[in-house]
Amino acid sequence: MALPPTVQDACDDTDSFYTTDALPPGADRQGYWRDAWSRTFGTVSLSLPHDAYSGTIHTRPLGPLRSVAVTGDRLSVRRGPQHIATGPESAHVVVNVLVTGVARIEQDGRDTRLGPGEVVVYDTARPLRLDIPESFQAHSLVLRRRDLGLSARQTADITATPLGPGTPVGTLMSPFITRLVDKAGTLPSRTRELVAHTTLNLLATLVDERIGSARGGPRAGGSRALLERVRTFIDEHLTDPALSPVMIARAHHISPRYLHKLFEGESTTVSGFVRQRRLEESRRDMARHADRTIAAVAHQYGFASASHFSRAFRAQYGVSATEWRTAQQS
Repeated sequence: MALPPTVQDACDDTDSFYTTDALPPGADRQGYWRDAWSRTFGTVSLSLPHDAYSGTIHTRPLGPLRSVAVTGDRLSVRRGPQHIATGPESAHVVVNVLVTGVARIEQDGRDTRLGPGEVVVYDTARPLRLDIPESFQAHSLVLRRRDLGLSARQTADITATPLGPGTPVGTLMSPFITRLVDKAGTLPSRTRELVAHTTLNLLATLVDERIGSARGGPRAGGSRALLERVRTFIDEHLTDPALSPVMIARAHHISPRYLHKLFEGESTTVSGFVRQRRLEESRRDMARHADRTIAAVAHQYGFASASHFSRAFRAQYGVSATEWRTAQQS
């Protein structure tokens, strides 16, 4: 049976389904299940109790997320430095709800026992130990760490600890994730995108509640994560001449007014940030490629003309693009 690609390589419109029920007698069930788990959650080693192990994994695209439904017999999972070093999956976090069964998870110095309905996060960039001593069902969301706007230190504050209890948003997340994973396959494409962005904002708010509670600091809500996603989107579309506040707002299912509000606490506007990043990348491009004309660089990064680019460059750096390039070459 062909295994689907890893999470970060999967196409947006690709469902993946693994089941040990389809294996012929005498097949290597442990090897199959290890590969299935690794391709879904990141490279791991695992041990199973017997050769008759039974389990299924079903993943579905959900915008920038992937929903995952898992059922299986008891098992032990290990993700160590050797897996992290060789696997390409370390840019992700997994948000997991145990639907049935119990589990024990260890990460970042915490050792936590989980029961049904508890929400927990783990980071694929750091070692993990997961023990599930009985048959179980779990629903998960796999997403890029950057979509939550988290630094490595902030991620370490929330791993391997229940997120649900004691917070207003936390009490909503367990049934929400459970139902979302159940229904992900029935949602139209447009609805999936909308639901995914709503889910990211809810998760970001839940994470901020947890971080604020752990440190005794203020709770910033989900706007910080949304702003981080906007910045990432801008960086990924710098060469698109259509990049504008309207386009950015539409891609994130928010109004242009709300987009501008996100940048109120920054030192620049939306358009100013786009222009700044384009100038920074243009300057790097000119430094790397001395044979490229300034007009070609300006066109690549969405400037209407070479003269427009030159005016913006001088306003930003105090010299013209030609003068800057000459100085770099001398």
